[in-house]
Amino acid sequence: MMEVLTVNTDEIKRAQTETEVTEVLRKRWSGRAYSGEALTEEDVLTLIEAAHWAPSSMNEQPWKYYYAIKGTPEFEEMWALLMDGNKPWVKDAGALVLCTARRTFERNGLPNRHYMHDAGAANAQFTIQATEMDLNVHMLGGYHHGETVERFGLDENEEPVCFLAVGARGDVNALEEPFKGRELAARKRKPLNEIAQRKVF
Repeated sequence: MMEVLTVNTDEIKRAQTETEVTEVLRKRWSGRAYSGEALTEEDVLTLIEAAHWAPSSMNEQPWKYYYAIKGTPEFEEMWALLMDGNKPWVKDAGALVLCTARRTFERNGLPNRHYMHDAGAANAQFTIQATEMDLNVHMLGGYHHGETVERFGLDENEEPVCFLAVGARGDVNALEEPFKGRELAARKRKPLNEIAQRKVF
């Protein structure tokens, strides 16, 4: 019988940083290998709670999270809204989450220029909490926007931001290509001096 080798993706994907940053940030990455086990509702709500404590302009908290647990009809309906390139591996996630954000301030109805930025900050905290819980999490921009708006009954003030697939880690060897190759590739970032500049006027 052929022996199946266990792949240590933690070591492959661990960020090689130029300065010392907190370990959970080095460990966070966008995994695609899921076990197929459903997450508990408590797990999902813990992730959303972490997201909810993100900073936002004027404490507006423009984000909203819709979720479905693996094994439910709602999960299948949300999965169907994804682009075909994401479907083969997202099907095994333990939960699917849709993040949306309001375009205007609740207090005065004026446009909120920061609504997408603030939702992004919340989603970052979602991913850090997932990493702390030893879960795989992957933000998805590949979905059918118009169908998502229609299916969720979103009004013109509520904009889809992204889907998030989250769940217990699975076997990388079970992934199809090109997903397996991406899972085994080291992460890359631009050099720090390319994106950090001390400004002198």
